[in-house]
Amino acid sequence: MGSRRRASLVGTKFECWVLVDHMPVMASVMTPFPFYVEPGDSLRRARELMAQHEVRHLPVLERHKLVGILTDRDMKRALDPALGLPPSDELFVRDVYVPQPYVVDSGAPLDQVLEHMATHHIGSALVTKHGRLAGIFTAMDACRVYCAHLRRLGPPRSGTEVA
Repeated sequence: MGSRRRASLVGTKFECWVLVDHMPVMASVMTPFPFYVEPGDSLRRARELMAQHEVRHLPVLERHKLVGILTDRDMKRALDPALGLPPSDELFVRDVYVPQPYVVDSGAPLDQVLEHMATHHIGSALVTKHGRLAGIFTAMDACRVYCAHLRRLGPPRSGTEVA
């Protein structure tokens, strides 16, 4: 059986504990209770929410049911004047969000989610528990987990090695 040592990113914006003797599940690595928008919200409100909380992905909920995801990339495309869409004041989340996002259960193993995200070029997974939104896992969360894993392996060597 492997060691039960833990690695952490204590003191950073996100604190992450990763047990090293088994595959983590999504509940242990996700960002819980994400901010969200509704289809009737304006893109202006969604953009302000993203900027205020420094996030790039917002789940879209309608009557507490997960219906999609809105990303900063989706908004940038929609606001591109070359597309000829209405001005940003007239656009709503329902005009831009992606329906049927990648959704995983909070008990899903991290390796399977990472493989799916990489294979399908997906930047985030919405995490549910008992069918309700519980969290979000983004590429940035994956970086945090990987960083914790590398730090668990030990300090860097002299710095003269070539990869």
